[in-house]
Amino acid sequence: MKGTTTSWVVTGLGAAVAGVGATVLRGTFGAGVVGFGLAHVVLGMLDMFRPSVKE
Repeated sequence: MKGTTTSWVVTGLGAAVAGVGATVLRGTFGAGVVGFGLAHVVLGMLDMFRPSVKE
């Protein structure tokens, strides 16, 4: 499996969680779920640009 596959999975799941939090959930809990999803999107994108060490 390529190293970027994990980054794409994390980014996609984060986008799905943020979408569910924005459409289905309301109030403070919904805002927390959206923030959690967006954090995963950012971490997945940062992981794509991280230099990898090949042994």
